[in-house]
Amino acid sequence: MNDTVTEPIIIKFDQPAEQTVDGITRISGFVKAKHFLPLIDNLDLEANPRSSKVGPVTDAIRYSIQNTPDDFPFKTKGVLLGSSEYERLDRGRVRVTFDNTELEGILDGGHNTLAIGLHVLELALGSDARLKKVKLWAQFRELWNESREQIRAFRAEAGTAEDADGGALDFLIPVELIVPEDAGDPLVVDDFRASLLDICAARNNNVQLRAEAKANQHGYFDDLKSLLPKAIADKVEWKTNDGGFIKAADVISLAWVPLALLDPMPVDEDGRKVDAPVPQNIYRNKGDCVARFERLMSSKEVTSANTGGFKKELKSTRVHSALKIAAQMPELYDRVYADFPKAYNALGGKYGRIVAVAKMNTSSKSKHARFTGAKVDYNSPEGFIIPLVYGLTGLLEHRADGTIDWQTDPFEFLAEHLQDVVKQFTILMAPFQYDPQKVGKGQESYALALSAFQNELLRSGKGAGVGA
Repeated sequence: MNDTVTEPIIIKFDQPAEQTVDGITRISGFVKAKHFLPLIDNLDLEANPRSSKVGPVTDAIRYSIQNTPDDFPFKTKGVLLGSSEYERLDRGRVRVTFDNTELEGILDGGHNTLAIGLHVLELALGSDARLKKVKLWAQFRELWNESREQIRAFRAEAGTAEDADGGALDFLIPVELIVPEDAGDPLVVDDFRASLLDICAARNNNVQLRAEAKANQHGYFDDLKSLLPKAIADKVEWKTNDGGFIKAADVISLAWVPLALLDPMPVDEDGRKVDAPVPQNIYRNKGDCVARFERLMSSKEVTSANTGGFKKELKSTRVHSALKIAAQMPELYDRVYADFPKAYNALGGKYGRIVAVAKMNTSSKSKHARFTGAKVDYNSPEGFIIPLVYGLTGLLEHRADGTIDWQTDPFEFLAEHLQDVVKQFTILMAPFQYDPQKVGKGQESYALALSAFQNELLRSGKGAGVGA
């Protein structure tokens, strides 16, 4: 699904209650499963900061539905919905239209929705082998769509008539619907929509909503995502549990190699200058890198609200130039990852005999680069690689117009000069006892790597070596 308007959905509440505070109305009550299913038919989890996946949480919910359905509504906090367009009907019914499914829809309760949907699929399909293969929401959605005829037949057999009771789909689900107090007032609706993201994030705090999930929700990753090679972008878990195996934080932390050169740095939405993370945090504290990235992208100097007022759009040419460089960093990381052991051995070292390296390279372990998946000779500890990747800062320059660019082609430079850089860099490995944790966390590692790249750039005559 995308950010288009859905078909109107009628939600029938049992024992509804209403509360209004500062322009936002909450309608809450119990909804029978048979009246909840149209929501599953029509909504995905775009508005939820994370996608749901099958696990102990969904297993416990399904067990409760199957074994203690009468107690189920008191064991779960249920599902939170948000919609800016609604109409009150009679008999506890509310007609809602989800105007923008990236902002409105299921704000919290994705695991409940997944568990309820899986329960219904099991009832409709029986012991279908496809059910066991469902691990992620996207897989559930695919099976649900494929099974609509069977679900429709089961719903008819189970008795989904308005006044029917006692069927398999009569268990109750706690549902909260938040709407603008006056859906006809554009100012009230705009304020309501502006509040939805913060409400959504706050309601998801109990599952430790990651900073990258919220940043993705705002659209702060969109430009970097579009600039990355598609083969890499498609592997990144931009949204929690969406199936990618590369963590967004791994990509965002590397983005600070060029972003750190922005001068002056923008101020965030609170008026504070955004300081770049210390280099070693690219290795040891990626959460800090993501948090600072979110602050940077929230700056009014950097992004502005789009016409819908929710997603942010990049307007800074300076930041865009840095993100173009950032989009190359995963491939550059993999180039260093593949070639560092070769350079180390060419200088007379025995890379495979380093204890930390030997532990990562038993015969049973496959050897692939992190981002591209290319085959490599060795798996390498990240603590050895990140400082050298940071050292590529020495090949960058801050131009007079404020943009960031390479002084020379970084891939060609690595092919020609990495061995000379490694010769200088490995001087500190012995004092650090060849411990990648010490190398990766040591400020000296980053300073030495940067100096090595700057020295080789000057020797090559390809740049001024002013990249830091």
